Amino acid sequence: MTISNDVSSNSSDSTNKVIIHYCNQCRWMLRSAWLAQELLSTFDGDLHEVTLKPGTGGVFEVWLNSELIWERKRDNGFPEAKELKVRVRDLLWPDKPLGHIDGHTKADDSKKTGG
Repeated sequence: MTISNDVSSNSSDSTNKVIIHYCNQCRWMLRSAWLAQELLSTFDGDLHEVTLKPGTGGVFEVWLNSELIWERKRDNGFPEAKELKVRVRDLLWPDKPLGHIDGHTKADDSKKTGG
C-alpha cells in the first residue's frame, strides 16, 4: 500500500519518502497504517509518499529517504506517534514547530513564574 501526495508520475531527488516495513504475520498492519496516517496528517504536503511494506519475522522498521529512523529491536519496541514525528521533523525540517508535541515554550514558563 502506497499513499502519495504527488499526482504526477515524475519522481525527483527531493522527494520525501517514508517506508514502514512491518511483520504481516504479527498482524502489525493496522499499527503501521495508523502511524502512516499520523505522519501524513502532521506533515501534510511535506511528505510525498508513505509506503507500507509487509514482511515477516517480527520486522518493524521505519525508513526516511533510505535512512533507518526506527527499528523495533534496536529501539526497544514500537514508536509512539510523537517520537516518530519528532525524528522525521528533526531530519527534514529541524526548525518546524510541531505544536503541542513540542511541549510548552519559554513564554509559557515566564507566565507561570510571573516574569
